[in-house]
Amino acid sequence: MVTNPQPIRIGVMGTHSTGKTTLLKRIEMELRAHGIPVARTGRLGKRAALAGLPKMQHHTATSTEWIITQGIADEIAATAHPAPEPIQVLLADRAPFDALAYFHAAQQWRHETPDPLEQERLRLLASTQTPKYHLLLATVLDPAQPVENKHDYDAHYRALVDHHTHTLLAEDKIPHQRITSDPNSQAHAIELALQLCLNQATP
Repeated sequence: MVTNPQPIRIGVMGTHSTGKTTLLKRIEMELRAHGIPVARTGRLGKRAALAGLPKMQHHTATSTEWIITQGIADEIAATAHPAPEPIQVLLADRAPFDALAYFHAAQQWRHETPDPLEQERLRLLASTQTPKYHLLLATVLDPAQPVENKHDYDAHYRALVDHHTHTLLAEDKIPHQRITSDPNSQAHAIELALQLCLNQATP
C-alpha cells in the first residue's frame, strides 16, 4: 500500500446490491463533516452500458478493459484539482479488481473456457492500480438480505461475482477489509476510513 499522504485513496469492491455506493456516501459525509476535501468516482457500469458495452453476466474482455481504464482516468481527473483546495481523499466506487471479478463470473455463468492470455492481461492491468490504494473495502454477499427489484438480477451470477471478488483478493494477497451487512461491520469500516484520513490528510 502507498504511504504518500496525497491523495488518500479508498476503494470499494464487491458484488451488486451489497451496499458499496451507500457505504462510500456515508464515508464521504463523515469526511466532509470534518472539513476534508473529498472526491468520489463511480457509475462505471451504467456508463459502460450507455457506451453500448455489455454488462453483468454479459461482460466481455472489452467491457472489462473499458471499466478498468475509465476508472483509472476518473481517478486521475478527480485528483487533478488545483490549489487552494486540492482533493485530499478519493473514494473509488469499484476498484479495478472489481471489474475483473465481474468478468470472471460472467465467463463462468456462460460456461465459457477462459482465454489464459486475455485473463492475465486484464489481471496485470488491474494489479498496476492496487498499490495506489491506502484502503480497500470488499463487501460480502448476504443472501438473506432483500434486493431492490429495480434491476434484472440473476442470483447465481451475483453469487459468482462475490466468490470471484474474494478469490482474487486472496490469490493476490491484497490487503483489504471485509464488510458484511452487519451494521457493526459497516460502522467499523466508516470509522476505519475516517481515522485513516484524519491521521494522514493534510490540514
